[in-house]
Amino acid sequence: MTVKTDVTADAGDRLPDPLNGSANGASWAAERPGQTDRRRSSKSYAALDLGTNNCRLLIAEPAHFGFRVVDAFSRIVRLGEGLGLGNRLSDGAIDRTIDALRVCREKMAAKDVRRARLVATEACRLAENGPAFIERVREELDLDLEIVDRKTEAYLAVTGCASLVDPKAQSVIVFDIGGGSTEIAWLDGRAPHAFADPCKRIRAWDSLPVGVVTLAERHGGIDVTPESFEGMVEEVSELLMDFALVAAQAGRAHNFHLLGTSGTVTTVGGIHLGLARYDRRRVDGMWMRNGEISTVMDRLLHSDFSQRAANPCIGKERADLVLAGCAILEAIRRAFPSERLRIADRGLREGILMNMMREDSVWRGGSPR
Repeated sequence: MTVKTDVTADAGDRLPDPLNGSANGASWAAERPGQTDRRRSSKSYAALDLGTNNCRLLIAEPAHFGFRVVDAFSRIVRLGEGLGLGNRLSDGAIDRTIDALRVCREKMAAKDVRRARLVATEACRLAENGPAFIERVREELDLDLEIVDRKTEAYLAVTGCASLVDPKAQSVIVFDIGGGSTEIAWLDGRAPHAFADPCKRIRAWDSLPVGVVTLAERHGGIDVTPESFEGMVEEVSELLMDFALVAAQAGRAHNFHLLGTSGTVTTVGGIHLGLARYDRRRVDGMWMRNGEISTVMDRLLHSDFSQRAANPCIGKERADLVLAGCAILEAIRRAFPSERLRIADRGLREGILMNMMREDSVWRGGSPR
């Protein structure tokens, strides 16, 4: 479906310009002739991640150490529904996504957002009508969506969750299991200080053309047998092979661990904790041992669709996708065996916010400007 990317990152190619957006700041709405920009006095920033499965918005203000979230929104839209078998966004998926984006626009207007970056990922990259969808969003909602390339997506994910890396770890594999693609990166060496740019430590990266939606559509996500699950793992393992060869020595470093950011890993964490309702505060940053992960995945594999749908950390909307996500996670675990996995309920949106605020020098002098 896609051309395999070069998994090696040259030293001079580790911080691509697209990470920071446009030089003068990305606009979330086009300025009309004669229109006055009333957002300049606002301190709010917004980051929107339109993926294959979800539409997510985060609005935040700079704080002394990072930022403070003032509003958030997340809705399952399944924009990439059918892309596992075809190459067009469906009318129904587009309509659902337009509705979600309208809510996001209202929230940004209500919070008087000063600057935003709105990105679209794999579904819009793959679909032949992706550009037409982006233009429709601009015409109907006056929102400028930016289709980011795979490298930018991988680097933004690393930026967003790198603060959860064990400071004693000499090597970490960071991965983001999405709806239509899976980004993975090898961070080599320890961070020189807490505010260092984590992307400068990326030794290798890749973007696998497989995610929970596309994998479930090809293999089936409702009735999953141990045999069909293994078939999913094998498909992902083959796609992962080039990166695994380049990053083979990662697991031999001192205090090596995995760091995962996605609905799959947060779901596994919530199930392990036995949460009656998903709680980000308890899941974000938690550690899981290798055996604990295997126990949760085995439990899910031996549950039927109705049992998965009844789990409060999964729900009916994601019950047909969770085992495809587990298959991707299992392929990564086999390629990079580790006793520890740290779970991040943060990622691309947080990476966008950090980059915009860093570009605006909001923390100059040790306090937000």
